[in-house]
Amino acid sequence: MARKSGVAAPRITLTEPGGLEPWAPGAGDVLTGDRIEGKRIDLLDLAGERLPDLELEECVVGTLRADGADLRGLRIRDTVVESLDAPVLRALSSTWRDVRIAGGRVGSAELYDSAFSGVEFVGLKLGFVNLRGSRVTDVVFRDCVIDEIDVADAELRRVSFDGSTIREAAGTNARIEDVDLRGADLDRVERLDGFRGATIGSAQLIPLAPLFAALAGYRVD
Repeated sequence: MARKSGVAAPRITLTEPGGLEPWAPGAGDVLTGDRIEGKRIDLLDLAGERLPDLELEECVVGTLRADGADLRGLRIRDTVVESLDAPVLRALSSTWRDVRIAGGRVGSAELYDSAFSGVEFVGLKLGFVNLRGSRVTDVVFRDCVIDEIDVADAELRRVSFDGSTIREAAGTNARIEDVDLRGADLDRVERLDGFRGATIGSAQLIPLAPLFAALAGYRVD
């Protein structure tokens, strides 16, 4: 969908994979460093497992359970996850390319030093999202609720938050280009300094004025 001039929209090119082989993995079927490709998986339960360097490519996953799993170095490409269930998600130094996460709930997401390209997060409830040092390019958060997001030392390019609620965006030294907050609900935002350089709409400016004044060191009386 075209956006107003001056802010480039995320480039999303994912096509949901078809012709997949049904697979129902049991306990012990997924191992460290495995590559899972071309599968339709109703339930992928990785909770509590130690599975660094796992690869998931051209798959559709109904429900991904990942609470407490060690998924550092995860590589997920050309894949749709219909629901992500992870009170604690540990996927630092991971790579996400052409991925849609279409629902679910994540309490704490440790995603620092990761790379995202062409990713859609849709209808998720996200508690704390740690994107420190990550490269986030062509990413959409649509209809999500984000309690807190940390983008310190991250690079964000062509990122939008359509229909999403953001409570707090923190972090220093983030590099921001074409980050669009115009579609976000910022009415109850507590902190937004992590998104310095992002674009907001004129209607958002007045309710955010006290917050911006505080950031600049002014007291509003």
